[in-house]
Amino acid sequence: MKFLKLVLSNFRRKKIRTALTIGSFFVALLLFALLVALRAGFNQGIEVAGADRLVVIGRTGLIQPLPLPYLARIRRLPGVEDVAHATWFGGIYQDPKNFFAQFAIEPDQWRALYPEFQVDETQWDEFKADRQGVVIGRKLAARFGWKIGDHVPLKAPGYLGGGGWDFNVRGIYRGTRRQDDETQFWMQHRYLYEKGPAYWKGIVGWYVVRVADPDQAQRVATAIDTEFANSTSETRTQTESAFAAAFVKQMGNIELLIMVIGSIVFFTLLLVTGNTMAIAVRERTAELAV
Repeated sequence: MKFLKLVLSNFRRKKIRTALTIGSFFVALLLFALLVALRAGFNQGIEVAGADRLVVIGRTGLIQPLPLPYLARIRRLPGVEDVAHATWFGGIYQDPKNFFAQFAIEPDQWRALYPEFQVDETQWDEFKADRQGVVIGRKLAARFGWKIGDHVPLKAPGYLGGGGWDFNVRGIYRGTRRQDDETQFWMQHRYLYEKGPAYWKGIVGWYVVRVADPDQAQRVATAIDTEFANSTSETRTQTESAFAAAFVKQMGNIELLIMVIGSIVFFTLLLVTGNTMAIAVRERTAELAV
């Protein structure tokens, strides 16, 4: 404590330099915190992925739809407990910047595969009864101020014919775990077939498979891909966590980017600190000599 006054006096010696040095530390730490938060956001889907779920997509990727009859063939394979399908919608709400995940689903199939998402029974029944009904996540509802009964118009993407699609909010789901994604938008798959172009009927985006034994997930995945080998729509089956990781990597190597930026930030911070110390010493050479 006896040196505290001396330290404070030294800080006040060059107030502008002290302010700039503290500001450099603040900006560097803030940038690092943002990078960590960004990494956590990208990895959220990987962390919450079910160990007993597989995702079946086209061999060339999500852009290749799969035939609807695959559902029954997958269900018959040994080790498969349940299966559901989904299709990416990709509509625009007011502005292209208002991005959120939108899936066309079969209600009963989807709910059986994702029991961690809880919806009021009455709301779920109303969703099933309304072909234009949707169920949305709690955070998505809070983001846009939507509530039960609201009308939501979306502009469909070009591959679905474009134009306006109308939806009615019939339910709001919540996750049973802290990290569950509550920003999704679930629509009726039958509405997609009715309003979408004729060539879209009979195909889906991907399948989600629940395996009876998670330890046998790789064997079941191989069996699924073998079932459709040499067909016009070959498949690629992955665990849900591997699928989420691959989806993130489509946006680039986020881990490498964060590591490089973080290293540059701390190296710059080291240079700033060393330079400040060197200047402070040079300015007080006479005092040190005395």
